[in-house]
Amino acid sequence: MRKVRFHRYGGAEVLRLDEVAAPVPGPGEVRVAVEAAGVSLMLLKMLAGVGGSPLPGSPGGGFVGRITALGPDVTEYQIGDRVGGVAAEVYADQLLAAPALITPVPESASAADALCLVHGGLVALAALRTGALEPGQSVLVTNAAGGVGHLIVQLAKLLGAARVVAAVGGPGKDDFLRSLGADEVVRYQDAHWGEPVDLVLEGTGGEVLPRALAALVPFGRLVTLAGHGGTLDAGAVLGSAATVTGLSMGQLARHRPQVVAGCRAELWRLLAEGRLRPVSQVLPLARAAEAAALLESRRNLGKVVLAVNP
Repeated sequence: MRKVRFHRYGGAEVLRLDEVAAPVPGPGEVRVAVEAAGVSLMLLKMLAGVGGSPLPGSPGGGFVGRITALGPDVTEYQIGDRVGGVAAEVYADQLLAAPALITPVPESASAADALCLVHGGLVALAALRTGALEPGQSVLVTNAAGGVGHLIVQLAKLLGAARVVAAVGGPGKDDFLRSLGADEVVRYQDAHWGEPVDLVLEGTGGEVLPRALAALVPFGRLVTLAGHGGTLDAGAVLGSAATVTGLSMGQLARHRPQVVAGCRAELWRLLAEGRLRPVSQVLPLARAAEAAALLESRRNLGKVVLAVNP
């Protein structure tokens, strides 16, 4: 079968398509024929050798596909079930996944749309729920044109936000974001981000994080949902009386599974009703390096998706 791997560290150019044997599921595993796999910023870190990924490496992340084989002790799923979730080494014709990390996917959803919602949609809606958005309030979203951010923009409007501010790193994304419901578009380097907001959903980190805090009204809320680092000054938090919360989908799944289940059901309903419009840029598996380069350049609008077995 085909599998995208890298045999040295570097940028997008180190990805290559190899022929390898199909994996065999062991205890607690299912094998999935992959329909689509997601390309995320974590891929770029992996390619750069952050975390010491062994060579040859193969990227992990989100996927959607159909179960083709079960490990000897798996009873939660059946062969033929359509599922989505996260796994290691998803850029391949087939992969191995743990039942605890996958979920059923509606047959009616396209592979790209399902991939957008299985992980990114959950993060987007959980972030808004964690931030306790109320109708009539204002929201600022960083990394707004990305796979999670573009869904937050839409969901914030669907949940009644009166004003949605989309923050991005460069030009060329204004029309896209306004078409999704953004009322204003600002850039990280702008001197001002407009009037302060009630809630900031921060997915960029680094130098953007303290600016996100400064964008809040007194007693505003900041939810950070990306593990890209960054530092907040305790005095600035105290001075604005802000609430700062970290969103961990792993902790939610372990300790508040009802929240995750509720968000998932709501996302599928909104998609079926045509009220939520996931946006993706889809390339075939053989063009994985091009997909990674698209993300590396920050030119993507929505989620970057690899079509594997469409």
